[in-house]
Amino acid sequence: MKKFRKGDDVVVLTGRDKGKRGTILRVLDDERVLVDSVNVVKKHTRPNPNKGETGGIIEKESPIRLSNLGMYNPNSKEPDRVGFKFLEDGSKVRVFRSDGEMIDVG
Repeated sequence: MKKFRKGDDVVVLTGRDKGKRGTILRVLDDERVLVDSVNVVKKHTRPNPNKGETGGIIEKESPIRLSNLGMYNPNSKEPDRVGFKFLEDGSKVRVFRSDGEMIDVG
């Protein structure tokens, strides 16, 4: 089980986007994710008439490392670390480290 999943609300802890909040769009690998409206870069594209693409400058999200993110805790309204806990029925759930509140059930 991974600490971060698609759809989680996260807060950027370091870097030029420090303090920004967003939703995870895609988990790329064990270390990198795409977060909505965070780490946006400008990419210069060349037109390709065969594919019907116009050229220009587009803005897109680039990957950000998981170590630079914290899970948003709605109770404290601050970023928090994620831990794991086993329930009585043997299922494993993610919990916030500060208050032990469950993030998801199942």
